[in-house]
Amino acid sequence: MTAGAFFDLDKTLIEGSSAIHFGRAAYRHGLMTRTQLARDLWANIRFRMRGSTDAGSEALRQRILDAIAGTRVRDLERLGHEVLAGVLPRVYPEVLREAYEHQDAGRPVFIVTAASHEMAELMAHVLAFDGGIGTRSEVRDGVYTGRPDGPFTYRDGKAEAMRERAAAEGIDLSESYAYSDSESDLPMLRVVGHPVAVNPDTELERVARAEGWRIMRFDKLARRLRIAIVAGGIALVGGGGGYLAGELRERCRRASRPLRFGRRSRSTWRA
Repeated sequence: MTAGAFFDLDKTLIEGSSAIHFGRAAYRHGLMTRTQLARDLWANIRFRMRGSTDAGSEALRQRILDAIAGTRVRDLERLGHEVLAGVLPRVYPEVLREAYEHQDAGRPVFIVTAASHEMAELMAHVLAFDGGIGTRSEVRDGVYTGRPDGPFTYRDGKAEAMRERAAAEGIDLSESYAYSDSESDLPMLRVVGHPVAVNPDTELERVARAEGWRIMRFDKLARRLRIAIVAGGIALVGGGGGYLAGELRERCRRASRPLRFGRRSRSTWRA
């Protein structure tokens, strides 16, 4: 048996959520409404600021299942290049180097995500990983039915999927590595011998420090800058995104007050 390395996708391997880039591509091709896209943009902002939640992840899963119901598999496959155009520039180079070091040491590398299995496999293929593990949707006669096809690869579902893949590939999980940013992935992290917290949320950081896990932290984008960038994307949607963009601009304005106060304080100190 050999060891392996398992990487969460959103906020671990890439900055932000992959779902939003799928949503934008689907909207451009008429597979998603403007209101649905605006809702997913807002969900992405909350994810960036607060991390994942059980209710939020389950709701996102259901929205995606509903959105693709009746759609041909081939039509979604044709969105791949547009989705990658949004996702690939957001890959964290620090995590990618870590993954390649595992491969060079003889450990196969996998993406494990609550996103679709198709997204996991596509990213794994493009990044030259050894495989992807994601949530499967039922397909009949080449068309998505809108129903799940197997467990949701979230929380315990990720650990279950990792055990299945490890058994199939001859991987010893006790010698393996896992990387994630979120408390929701504690089952995934605890199933391996070498868990690593990447840009962890508050609860995961607490657990990682208490248990002596390695912590990688390099995402230093300011909160108000991240909100402003995504708010600009919502504003471009128009219509359904107008209200959200206005609310986000107000939040940015309020968030900027401490920074302006800090600049005045430094000026006074220099004087």
